Amino acid sequence: MNHFSHAASIFVRCDAFHPLWADGKPAAGDDGASARRYHRGMIRILLRALIFLLSAALGLWVASLLLPDLTVTPSGFVTAVVVFAVTQSVLSPFLAKVIARGAPAFLGGIGLVSTFVALWIASLFPGGLTIVGWQTWILAALVVWLVTALATLLLPLLLLREAKDKRTGTAGRTP
Repeated sequence: MNHFSHAASIFVRCDAFHPLWADGKPAAGDDGASARRYHRGMIRILLRALIFLLSAALGLWVASLLLPDLTVTPSGFVTAVVVFAVTQSVLSPFLAKVIARGAPAFLGGIGLVSTFVALWIASLFPGGLTIVGWQTWILAALVVWLVTALATLLLPLLLLREAKDKRTGTAGRTP
């Protein structure tokens, strides 16, 4: 199961079976554990969305630094990031299903293809992302794909480790 459909299933499951009654009190016989599970699930979804947005922002920023024919205006940066991230999160599972049926050997290239298409869609919004030249399009897809892939692996380790250290009281200690 990919990350998007997993997050969507958690959202639907949590939203459809909220553990609290309309008056905000736990259901009869509930000690509050289901409410805690609900809130942890929602926090997990929000953290994944934050990490995905941050990784998209890093990818576009690094590509704009490395590639002179790729420009992102400061006023359009947020729009470009949100459009890119949403498009990427919708395209990846869709392309995975389509390609898995017809040509499973190409499954490894889904990330690059969806990154390329998401960049193209983000560039359609005026005042944000501009990419000039076919070489820049190819290099932009590679750079953004690589940076977002690394960021989605490393950001959770950094962000969640710090949160865990704060919770357990081991922040600031060195091994």
